[in-house]
Amino acid sequence: MSPSLPASPAFGAPVEQTPHPDVLAFLATRRSASALALAEPAPNADELADLIRLAARVPDHGKLAPWRFIILEGEDKAAFAARLEALAQARGDGRAAAKLGKLKAPPLGVAVVSSPVGGDIPEWEQLLSAGAVCTTLLYAAQAAGFGANWITDWYAYDAEATAILGLTPGERVAGYVFLGTVKDAPLERERPDPAALTQRWRP
Repeated sequence: MSPSLPASPAFGAPVEQTPHPDVLAFLATRRSASALALAEPAPNADELADLIRLAARVPDHGKLAPWRFIILEGEDKAAFAARLEALAQARGDGRAAAKLGKLKAPPLGVAVVSSPVGGDIPEWEQLLSAGAVCTTLLYAAQAAGFGANWITDWYAYDAEATAILGLTPGERVAGYVFLGTVKDAPLERERPDPAALTQRWRP
């Protein structure tokens, strides 16, 4: 665990709800980096374990943990990309093969897999929780000083591609979160106008 990262509170311990202006400042300027711009160094094994621990603290109705993580790095990530490329080429789909650049370039990737659990909690809420995992992993990595990008693309949805990844029936890729370091700060992009998207309900 990083020496600057607090340990998880013990079960049942009070968790203080205190202001964190530094978190607000981070959110006000947060910007994803291009996956193609991500290079070494990536988080090491201990740092990645910390990031995943933080990502797993998302809202989770029913405490189901309806998601899991698949780490892609080094020769194993290269082999995964090669199998996807062979799949695309066997179909004569050069465009799909070209899109694998965003998978190949970063030194480290984490596939966040949505694994809904049967029962009383609606599947939609479980899918949203998996999306929250992606967001929190992305934010945690950036707060730790790494560049990060959350993408999906065809290999997140294609049945043969997800089989290569090792998904079981009923599972889906909520997102690939790619991690590394960027040399140049990404440029700010156009943002939506929150006021235009907000209304107050009135009877």
